[in-house]
Amino acid sequence: MNEAFGEMKARYRKLNELLSEEGSAGNLDFARAVSQAHRLLRVADRSRQPSDALRGSIEKAELLGRAIR
Repeated sequence: MNEAFGEMKARYRKLNELLSEEGSAGNLDFARAVSQAHRLLRVADRSRQPSDALRGSIEKAELLGRAIR
């Protein structure tokens, strides 16, 4: 796994922790964004750079996560 992909996984883990916190699960848009990021991470090629779609989904989820804090 390359460093850029490792960074994406670390960012996803933080988002998933936020989703599991009490009160965050009620935000449907945030939950959907985290779910989409999870799906893209699952099918990604870990030996290559993260795709634009994966980067975009992580960034979207982070923006939504900041809004609920």
